Amino acid sequence: MEQTVSRQEASEAVQNHGWRYLLGALQMSVTVRTLAQAISLAADAVAVCGDDADRHLRVDVRPDRAVFTLQSLDRATVTTRDIELARRISATADKSGFPPEPGIGTGAPRSVQLLEIAIDALNIAGIRPFWKAVLGYTDETGAGGPEDPLVDPVGQGPAIWFQQMDRARPQRNRIHIDISVPHDEAPRRIETALAAGGRLVSATRAPAFWILADMEGNEACITTWQGRDS
Repeated sequence: MEQTVSRQEASEAVQNHGWRYLLGALQMSVTVRTLAQAISLAADAVAVCGDDADRHLRVDVRPDRAVFTLQSLDRATVTTRDIELARRISATADKSGFPPEPGIGTGAPRSVQLLEIAIDALNIAGIRPFWKAVLGYTDETGAGGPEDPLVDPVGQGPAIWFQQMDRARPQRNRIHIDISVPHDEAPRRIETALAAGGRLVSATRAPAFWILADMEGNEACITTWQGRDS
């Protein structure tokens, strides 16, 4: 029976197979040499997933890589089925001569990541319909409440979520980007950002997230699955 798993369980179950858990999804990047190879790998993944492919698997194919994402679309989270499918896809990629590359230590500029845009608001229920309409977004699976996230129905754009403000802050930017990275890559990403002129605003919620800012105070958060509720 398909069951929802905790963040810790999901991460530990797949990390040795080239996958990383990123806040509700499993992702793996495989380096290829041609678009044809990426498409072939995607077709192999669909085949090994069988009837589960349409409800669990998404693939982004490029001439230099194929990025696989697994998540139960019915539950908007990772399940035991996703873990099983991840292992199958890793095995078929390895058999085809394209082993998964987590990224860290491989020389790649980065591996996998997910982007979210956070909007601070005093009246979330009041502004949420505007962002839903102007972006052409829909409610997240199982959500739809006045303060729930919005997602791109075709999976091209980052999710939008809303952060409750307790008072107006006119001198502070109210939209920031969350970059969800593999937990074992966060320190390197933060170090690189600081070396590029950024500053650490807060680490009080680390390792769930670190707040960074550029030299003009515009903020971004590096986030991981760790330090959150199981």
